[in-house]
Amino acid sequence: MLIRHAPRYPSSEITPEAVYLSRRAFMVGAAALTLLPGEADAAPPPPVDKLPPLKAAPHPTYRHADPATKLESAVTYNNFYEFGTEKDDPSRNAGTLRPRPWNVVVEGLVQKPKTFDIDEIVKLAPLEERIYSLRCVEGWSMVIPWIGVPLSALLKHVEPTGNAKYVEFYTLVDPEQMPAQKKGLFSFASLDWPYVEGLRLDEALHPLTLLTVGMYGRVLPNQNGAPVRVVIPWKYGFKSAKSIVKIRLVADEPKTSWSKSQPSEYGFYSNVNPGVPHPRWSQATERRIGEFRRRETKLFNGYGEVASLYTGLDLKKFY
Repeated sequence: MLIRHAPRYPSSEITPEAVYLSRRAFMVGAAALTLLPGEADAAPPPPVDKLPPLKAAPHPTYRHADPATKLESAVTYNNFYEFGTEKDDPSRNAGTLRPRPWNVVVEGLVQKPKTFDIDEIVKLAPLEERIYSLRCVEGWSMVIPWIGVPLSALLKHVEPTGNAKYVEFYTLVDPEQMPAQKKGLFSFASLDWPYVEGLRLDEALHPLTLLTVGMYGRVLPNQNGAPVRVVIPWKYGFKSAKSIVKIRLVADEPKTSWSKSQPSEYGFYSNVNPGVPHPRWSQATERRIGEFRRRETKLFNGYGEVASLYTGLDLKKFY
């Protein structure tokens, strides 16, 4: 039997056992066993320093004051269940993902549906570097310099109709490229593929919402959602869909993957809110990767400029 040893992390980067078990238990058997048949085909992704560089202008406003998380942590401590449930699984298994060529279909309630090649997406608007805080629902956070264009640049290109109220994002489904999508003995317990996330249209059009194609000065690594993902910094990280192949404009609130799987725990909005605990743990504090002490969680992850989107909305009911 081949025994793999995960890389060692300092205690400050270890997910608390209760958090890990509570959210992952129902998935571990499914994803771990489905991955075993394909382990011989799994491969690590290219080293980050071998990825093509991306030139981007630093955004003058969206520059988080805290220092960026170390690159090594940002590319080896990931949630990307299509490659496994352990934090280091994506950095070990995502070499099977082929980020070129890549197309993103934009359809639904739009005047001009279009299929965008990844190179067209990169040229939708001048690339910007934005340093955002990323807050995970599990209670940890990072600070990451992302590269991308406002999602609004793409949406305005396709001209949403007056009936469009929401935006759906679909991740790639391809078990050969994403080994943990393979059916296994306990596949009934895992998430349904494709991974689906969604936003209200006004959230998607907000200037903070970034259609992301790079990080740390280079194209996105496979394990971080190559070649294109969305980043919504005031929401928990699972809202930021990775490896997107389809975007749909729709009239009704999308049925998203985690809210379908565990609706009492993962609502559609999933705004970072220290006053709304997860049913099985508090969200009042967070653990910044690379730090020992916990810090207080900020409402909307500190991005107070989005508060007007939720005027009159009960943030505890619409969690």
